[in-house]
Amino acid sequence: MRVAVQESALLAFPDGSPVRAASGIAPFGDGWLIVQDDATHAAWSRQGVVTAVRVADPVDGLEIFSSAAGTKHRKPDFEAACAVTVDGTPGVLLLGSGSTGARMRASLVTPASFTLAELSPVYSRVAAALDIPLVQLNLEGACLVGDRLRWFQRGNAAAGIPSGSVDLDARALLAVVTGCGVADRVGVGDRRRYDLGTVGGVALAVTDALALPDGRILVSAAAEDTPNAIDDGPVVAAALALIEGETVLATAELSALPGGVPKVEGVALRDTIPGGVRLWAVVDADDPAMPSRLLALTLWW
Repeated sequence: MRVAVQESALLAFPDGSPVRAASGIAPFGDGWLIVQDDATHAAWSRQGVVTAVRVADPVDGLEIFSSAAGTKHRKPDFEAACAVTVDGTPGVLLLGSGSTGARMRASLVTPASFTLAELSPVYSRVAAALDIPLVQLNLEGACLVGDRLRWFQRGNAAAGIPSGSVDLDARALLAVVTGCGVADRVGVGDRRRYDLGTVGGVALAVTDALALPDGRILVSAAAEDTPNAIDDGPVVAAALALIEGETVLATAELSALPGGVPKVEGVALRDTIPGGVRLWAVVDADDPAMPSRLLALTLWW
């Protein structure tokens, strides 16, 4: 399997402020919704123009969060973006990483509104199903597989946590988010674990997931040398991996770009081609002053 970068562009809002910490991308209206994991707004990219879309309420008046300001622990940390349809209305479901109590929320976003829901009981059940301590949760990708939402845990070999996933009843989860269901009734099961290999002694770990039309799963992965689910660390490699069941069929490492290894944190399907797919991918610069990057990728298998 091999991957090529066809286009690369830095993402900024019309006022010049950067799109920060891109962590997911999904189709949205007539464009693409790009999630910022350290802000209360996402970025809606349409025909080269990026506009802000609110996805969460301010936290005590704060709209952006950072380590430098001492507010990183309060950010919503939406890491997964999954296109869904609720009562005939298309939208995007954003899911927090679960790595702190403040990050156990979901936001259902449409072009007209957003609905925020607290999901800590669901996160507790997901941690139990993954057989990991709640404090080690770091859920970074999700995709729909039939009537199930497959939610991916980013592994951390330094902490003894493998990359894995569990399946949730998607309809029941969306019912909770929209206020029509009960969190304790969301079915969670079908645990899977994945060995994506290592680069430079650092294990590759899942950062996002995409269900392909043929039923296989494509994941993005980063080899990031960090001791826990909170702190950033040096990224020594990034890759895409093709998965069927728990089997990793093939991997393709991404070449370095200006600025270093592209820490891809979100992937979305543009279209299929003979023997492969064309993708959008978003890259987190791990620096709030630096704009995230949008990549047009072609992947062949």
